[in-house]
Amino acid sequence: MKNIILVLALVLGLTTLNAQSVKSEKIKVYGNCSQCRSHIQKAAKQAGATDAKWDVDTKILTVSFDATKTSSKKIQSSIANAGYDTQDATAPNEAYQKLDECCQYDRKKGK
Repeated sequence: MKNIILVLALVLGLTTLNAQSVKSEKIKVYGNCSQCRSHIQKAAKQAGATDAKWDVDTKILTVSFDATKTSSKKIQSSIANAGYDTQDATAPNEAYQKLDECCQYDRKKGK
């Protein structure tokens, strides 16, 4: 009986540790359309996001990720490299210029 309780406590402890490393964040990402949504979500997942949902109207990306494997900074960098500015990362001009015309959102001055 003691062994069963010990095993259950160990499993519960490991589950709790894993849950603490899972983060969820909301990130502002600039874009225009459903095609942008596809590219943004794909870039987030390539950077390690386990879930990514971008809202066309609010321009908010909600991501979940394992903080032991990636970070918000890495996810935003991947999105920027795909051509989309985020709240903390600016897309290189070359990447932005490669976006389809419908995806070329209005950029802030100086970008």
